[in-house]
Amino acid sequence: MSGMLRVLAVNVGSSSLKLDVRELGVAAALIKLEVRGIGRARGVLVENGVEVSEQVFADHAAAFTALAARLPEPRRLARIGHRIVHGGPRYRATTWITAAVLDELEALVPLSPLHLPPALAVVRASRARFPEPPHAAVFDTAFHSTLPARAYTYAIPAAWRDAGIRRYGFHGIACADVVAQLGTALRPRAVLLHLGAGCSATALRDGVSIDTTMGLTPLEGLMMASRSGDLDPGALLYAQRALGLSVDEVERALNQASGLLGVSECSANMRSVLQRQDDPRAALAVELFCYRAAKTVGALTVALGGLDQLIFSGGIGEHAGAIRARIMAQLAFLGLRVADPDQGGDDGVISAPLSAVEARIVRVDEGRAIAAEAAGLSLPSH
Repeated sequence: MSGMLRVLAVNVGSSSLKLDVRELGVAAALIKLEVRGIGRARGVLVENGVEVSEQVFADHAAAFTALAARLPEPRRLARIGHRIVHGGPRYRATTWITAAVLDELEALVPLSPLHLPPALAVVRASRARFPEPPHAAVFDTAFHSTLPARAYTYAIPAAWRDAGIRRYGFHGIACADVVAQLGTALRPRAVLLHLGAGCSATALRDGVSIDTTMGLTPLEGLMMASRSGDLDPGALLYAQRALGLSVDEVERALNQASGLLGVSECSANMRSVLQRQDDPRAALAVELFCYRAAKTVGALTVALGGLDQLIFSGGIGEHAGAIRARIMAQLAFLGLRVADPDQGGDDGVISAPLSAVEARIVRVDEGRAIAAEAAGLSLPSH
């Protein structure tokens, strides 16, 4: 066991940071560390699911320093994998991080202004603290590099397309983990609904992404916790002119004040919104969330030419049975029959035995997928 390849998986969120230590061939992580509430008045450090301390974490670099100090036997780390949300047009597969790669990723910040800056800050902090093992960038967009032109092309001027404006897709690391977990249980035509703070739907044909809802940025597609999802671009122009909003104000509103929070006017947390269903604003927020998810499954069914399997993942997808039930009820016309949306069997199946479409829950482990990508990359040449 002591000779096993040990990998550190680094997963940066907009206000969180997760570090998982994995050994190749071992299912469970050796340790799972997390900081929540970065940049807020109250931050929490979590070890293996247990809150161990509360303190203020000014930024992601400070959070990384706190978590790195708790890593067991850091000298044994052979590789370090970093989740990078956006790879732009160039990075379509996991790659080793060099100074030149970092510079190119910096140039992509305008494509993902909420996620890339903290991720790159953590990469720098990690390379400074652990200079010996090679560091790999694992891209959320890479899984969707298989999208055909009809799925990734926007109907915009050629000059815009030449500037790299297209659909890239996100949540690819989660998608890859779902495909790996299901193996032969993955059916030929499947839609993966990844529902959490960020939400996306992906059409999988034989495990390959052929269409997805997130686009140039993680704003497009489904309604999310505080992100708008699909929106008439004319509404943005109108908001700027009529309300006197700057580009930064519009960006902030679409990312941080829309979605569940914007419609319910009470919370970005689905559990909290569900508890307020006597409030018509909260009730509308849930109705919109489920309707838009079900409508999107219908659209991706067209992309697939039919539907064999509906997969739920993400915090909401895995834990909110009431949301799954409302989405599936709107898909009964596809032959989807619900057994118990709250309790899947050992295999996660929640559809009835004779359902024409299988529905199941898959609990995603992005740390495992990040570590697997870093472990599978050929060592860099010097």
